[in-house]
Amino acid sequence: MPDINVRDVHMPVLAGELVNVIEPLDSLLVVDATVGLGGHSELILASSTAAVIGLDQDAAALELARGRLAVYGERFLAAKANFADLGEVLAKMARGSPDRIVADLGVSSLQLDSQTRGFSFRFDAPLDMRMDGESTRPTAADLLATLDHEDLANIIYRYGEERHSRRIAKWIIEKRDAGDPIRTTTELAELVTRAVPKSSDRIHPATRTFQALRIAVNDELAILEGFIDDAVRLLNANGILAIITFHSLEDRIVKHAFRRLSGKCECPPRIPECVCGAKKQVEIITRRPIVPTAEEERRNPRSRSAKLRAARKL
Repeated sequence: MPDINVRDVHMPVLAGELVNVIEPLDSLLVVDATVGLGGHSELILASSTAAVIGLDQDAAALELARGRLAVYGERFLAAKANFADLGEVLAKMARGSPDRIVADLGVSSLQLDSQTRGFSFRFDAPLDMRMDGESTRPTAADLLATLDHEDLANIIYRYGEERHSRRIAKWIIEKRDAGDPIRTTTELAELVTRAVPKSSDRIHPATRTFQALRIAVNDELAILEGFIDDAVRLLNANGILAIITFHSLEDRIVKHAFRRLSGKCECPPRIPECVCGAKKQVEIITRRPIVPTAEEERRNPRSRSAKLRAARKL
């Protein structure tokens, strides 16, 4: 791996706000469930006497985080794992229950700026998109090569909120059936740009399709729902769970999970009795999500869509 100064390529989002929400931290055990390049963990370690366990499924990011945080010695421990495996990691480390769990659900700068991993259409790269590059799960190119029209259109619509999903899926499959399957980021971005009618949207026409495929490849939303329940179960009493999301689908899951865990029924009004399992286990700390300041958005445009929500275990 080439030498990288992580502070030059990575700006943690809502970092000060996150620390404020989870304080006090001295002498506590904190889990950074998506440690990435270590920005949030560094601020936690530097501002307190807390110990931090950092999880990440990206081996390259984890190596850089270990180097960045080596100065804190045994106060920082790292494990290559998806946050879905949080319970197993804590059991193996035998460090007891955490007092704080934080998660930043954004794709890291290391991944977005990679010219080989296929997360961004800024570079011509194989359509991979796996957060864990060592995983055997199908790549984005594999999905485009195997899914039928209905399944592919549903993924693009559900996870990308792309209203032209059926047209995009149709073009992808027509190209595949002609013996020319899409294998690279440039091929996909160019096809979507041609398939989607011109609009006044500020974002690139392929943004929603790329988001949808990344979510599908990594099963992000299903894993998130299970993680929230596991995190609350694993926390010590009065422990805090804080999550930063970057798009409406993630934020909706966190919002409704926190409401359910705070005892508020999420069932449709016509259902005669509650079946959603609402039971008061947490107190919601952030009645409204915390969002970046205008200054942070100016310094770090990738922070624009970030929202921070937090809840305290009872």
